[in-house]
Amino acid sequence: MNFAATAALSLAMSTDAFAAAVGKGAALHKPQWREALRTGLIFGVIESVTPLIGWALGRVAAPYVAAWDHWLAFTLLGVIGALMIRNAFADGGDEEDQAPARSHSFWVLAVTGFATSIDAMVVGAGLALLGANIIVTAAAIGFSTFVMVTIGVMLGRVLGTVAGRRAELVGGVILIAIGSLILYEHLGHPAG
Repeated sequence: MNFAATAALSLAMSTDAFAAAVGKGAALHKPQWREALRTGLIFGVIESVTPLIGWALGRVAAPYVAAWDHWLAFTLLGVIGALMIRNAFADGGDEEDQAPARSHSFWVLAVTGFATSIDAMVVGAGLALLGANIIVTAAAIGFSTFVMVTIGVMLGRVLGTVAGRRAELVGGVILIAIGSLILYEHLGHPAG
């Protein structure tokens, strides 16, 4: 694969993570660059590891992973989104008790990162068939995701300020929408 193809693939693989990061950033109380970088690093590492796993599984697992990857992503993103929506509507005491968190737990970010990177695993399996340099490609995907997610969290900060207390609701809806779009596209309806 040449540089342009690798760059295009890297950008394509990071778009779901970017959208999820916007939702995560919106759900936080004024996330700082440190939180954005932390989130970007977690997503970037996961997004660079999944094509390596897919590549290692290669031809043997590709048909099986492709058969259920969209359902797994849909379920994981749907559950996390639903939890965020539930938290947005949870009755609390005063306004301060309902303030958004300042950071997400590692596990919430890791599960979200994994859910948005399942397609990268399938791509890795396909790259094994092409004989592409998987190390360079995985590093490019990871770096692109790191940058896009970091920017997404900070963009979510602006959206969170606009949305006020219901920012977590917005983030949950975004995650469910991403999961639904992944499912829709994989069931034979390409995005237009």
